Parts: sequence; C-alpha cells; structure tokens
Amino acid sequence: MAQDSPFDLLVVGGGINGAGIARDAAGRGLSVLLCEQHDLAAHTSSASTKLIHGGLRYLEYREFSLVRKALQERETLLRAAPHIMWPLRFVMPHMPNLRPAWLIRAGLFLYDHLARRELLPGSRGIDLHTHSAGAPLVSSITRGFVYSDGWVDDARLVVLNALDASEHGARVMTRTKLASATRANGLWRARLIQADGTAFDVHARAMANAAGPWVGELLRDAIGSNTTQAMHDAQRDDPSNHPNDSANHKPSYAVRLVKGSHIVTRRLFEHDHAYIFQNPDKRIIFAIPYERDFTLIGTTDIEYHGDPSRVTITAEETQYLCDSINRYFKQPISPRDVVWSYSGVRPLLEDENADNPSAVTRDYRLELDHPDGAAPLLSVFGGKITTFRKLAEEALDKITRALGAPVPAWTAGAPLPGGNIAHADFAAFAAQFEQQHPWLPARLARRYARAYGTRAARVVGEARSLAELGHAFTPDLYEAELRYLREVEWARSAYDVLWRRTKLGLHVEPGTLDTVSRDIDAWFARKTPAQQI
Repeated sequence: MAQDSPFDLLVVGGGINGAGIARDAAGRGLSVLLCEQHDLAAHTSSASTKLIHGGLRYLEYREFSLVRKALQERETLLRAAPHIMWPLRFVMPHMPNLRPAWLIRAGLFLYDHLARRELLPGSRGIDLHTHSAGAPLVSSITRGFVYSDGWVDDARLVVLNALDASEHGARVMTRTKLASATRANGLWRARLIQADGTAFDVHARAMANAAGPWVGELLRDAIGSNTTQAMHDAQRDDPSNHPNDSANHKPSYAVRLVKGSHIVTRRLFEHDHAYIFQNPDKRIIFAIPYERDFTLIGTTDIEYHGDPSRVTITAEETQYLCDSINRYFKQPISPRDVVWSYSGVRPLLEDENADNPSAVTRDYRLELDHPDGAAPLLSVFGGKITTFRKLAEEALDKITRALGAPVPAWTAGAPLPGGNIAHADFAAFAAQFEQQHPWLPARLARRYARAYGTRAARVVGEARSLAELGHAFTPDLYEAELRYLREVEWARSAYDVLWRRTKLGLHVEPGTLDTVSRDIDAWFARKTPAQQI
C-alpha cells in the first residue's frame, strides 16, 4: 500500500490513551495513524467501573497528587461530553468497625477541596433512616455520607476520541496489528498486519506506544528483540538505510497487570444514587445504577499473568462481589442473579512497595526514548480513564518538542463529537431532540440523544418514521444506526455494537441474543469493505 509521505506520528493502541493521544496530535496539526489490533476499546477501556472520579480511596495511600489531577479533570470532561458523562451522587454507608466517622469526614473534606468544583455539589452526612438511599440497606446501618463524582460510558468515550482524531485528519485503522517497528534514516518503519493477513509498511517520524496491557510486550517483541533483525533486513533490502540499534531500549518503567471483574444484576434499588461499600479486606465495591433496568457491581483486584485478551471472571470473584453486596442490602443476591459480567486487565504502573494489588498506584508515567538523530518513541505506563486527556496532553508536549515543533495544547476546552450541547444541559437538549422527532418512541429518542448527543440527528438521517430507519434487528436497534456505526464509528461486528458502542445486548429479549448477533454479523459481512490506507 503506497504512502506518499511519512506520518508525523504512529499511535499503537486503540484504548482510551491511544485514542486520546491521536486526537490531541491530530488537533495540533500532526499527520497521525492510529492502529489497533482489535476493536476500539476492545479490552481495558471498555471494562472499567465507568466512573470519572478522583479516586476517594487513593487518599488512604497518600496519592494526593493523583487524586488532585483526577479531580481537576472531572469537570473538564463533564463539559466536553455531557451526553456520555454526567454527575453522579455516591452514598457511603458508615460501618464503624471499618473506618471511623471522623476519618471519612476528613477524607471527604479533602476530596471536596483538592480541586475547584463548579458542576458538582460537595459532600455531607445523611440519616439513612430518612434518606431514600437507606431503603434497600440493612436496618443496622443508620448513618452515611454522600459525595459527588461522575459517570462515563467508557467505550463510547474511546470511540469519540478516535472520531475527533479522524475528523482532524487522523487515519484510524482497527483490526490492524503492529508486527514490528524499526528505526532507520530518522524514521520509524513499521510493519502492520490486518485481520485478513494483509501486511504493509508505513513510515512515521515518531511513534507512541499506548498498547495498555501490551506496552511491555510491544517494546520487547515488536520494537525490542525483533528489531535488530528487522533493521538488518531493512538495510539488506535498501542499503541506504542506516539503522539505529538504540531501538533496543530498556524501559525505565513496567506495568503490573491487575484483573478487575464486574457483575450486572437486575436493578437492586429504585433511586438514582450509587453506593460505595467498604469491605473488611479494605477493598471498595461500587453498586451503580446501570442501563436503566440494572445494577453494576464491581470491582475486584487480582494479580493477572495470562493473555489480557482472554481474561474472564471466575466463580470466586462472582461470589466475592455477591458477598460484598450482601453485607449491606436487605435483599441478598447470588451468582444466579448475575445477568452479565465482564473483566478487564488494568496495566498499572509497577510499584515495588505495594504488595496488595488494590494499593498499586493508578498514576502514569510517560517515557520518551529519543537518542540523537533517531525517531522518538513515547511509551505510556499506567494511567486511569479519568486522567486520559491530561496524559495525552503531556504526551504531545513531549512528542512535539522531540520533533522540533512544539504546538500549544488545545483539548481542555474542546467538546468531543456530539458534546457541543448548549450550557452542557443534556436534559434540555434531549427534550428538544424528542420534540424534533415526535415519531420516535420516547425511550429510543432518549437513547439516541444519550449515545450520540448532537450527532443523533445524523443517525436518524432523513427518516420520518420507524419504517424509514430500516430493518429492526431488535425493538431498539434499526439498520440506520448500524449503518452509522459502520460508516462513522468503525463497528465491524455484532459484539462491537451490542456490548461496546451500545449495551443493547442487555436488553435483547431472553433467548434471542444468539439469533440477533448472527443477523447483525451477517449484515456486517455483506456491508463492510476492506480498510485501505
């Protein structure tokens, strides 16, 4: 495949950090190629607890800088995409045997004041005998605290960053794996392989390794141990190539893979607050209103040593999460009540001082490998979804300086696609969208507004009736939306649609999921063209 000129930046990894870096880079005027071996947000970035939060529990580990940085980002992100992110109030029931009330009050005071708040109300104590959040709790719990953080549709956040990158000129290639990368003549020469086995080379002035759980493997196998032979092959093919063996760089940081699993049950409470529960083992478990009819419960923290793409929840984790809930709720749950579960591997920054996976820092480090005259390589170690934008901003500051053309940051005040909602008032926007499309069922109109924001009208297109939206794969999923997801958001399979870009898999009629998935996959097989560079 022909490439007229080198890209300024090749980004490897289509999770939140890679998509955020690609977006920031393209907006600064760099020519960008983002490659992802699977789908966008296929792994860690769609397996989070789906919170935009400072991390209240990290205060116990004295992670004040990380918490402050995350708290500063909350309202920036809430303004950037109010359709997929919104404020959420959290209730912490007080268990005197776990943490004294004065310690919780002190922590919440600090949490309220480490960063400026404009959208989010502060914390306060509550009487759980009178507050609505007390109704589902066991009667022995009488006091609690309430504070603010934010909710996010994590997989859609990744897609919107990739879409914004694309609309600023970036090339986004999913299901495209980096096989090897070689420095030569001041450039990176990267071999990419698509899902159908097609292999081709691209050249880039700089590369960002944002492969998440695979960041170390990529350095070792694609950019490390295989690089020397690849460079010699490149020089044999083109004697003018002058390879630089400094590509065999030993990184200063490493990641520690920690598995986090979640379960989903039918709705366990009627109000719109979330819960944060303290466990005797000092772990924190959330119970969050989810997809209108469900409750999301998680997460676990377990050291992981397998293939990050094959991570699954265990029976022990499911029971642990059920037991955690049963300490607090009157109505107990069991594994039989779980309607869906998911697991992800978090690539946490290695911390030799933390034996407990829960205590491992959620902060990040950026390492720039830029030997004299060689193409820069920036690698991302660690991080959390709340700080992705700041991480990307810092990454691009380093990369543009290394390329000799620093460009000012721009993303802090920029909305994501669909997020340009007046005054960040989603309720007013959604009501207006419903009025403009009175033929849409209210529930469907609301879902379109939530998922796509001001882009929802593009999903509907010229349709003026449900029939004009095309074939209904489910009562809530029409061909018009599939077409949009394929043409605009890189969806290529039923799983991409039902479990990442939407969560409609939860709402499919019992016993029909396999049939619906086959029908959607067949539709994609008929419609999806091969990617070209």
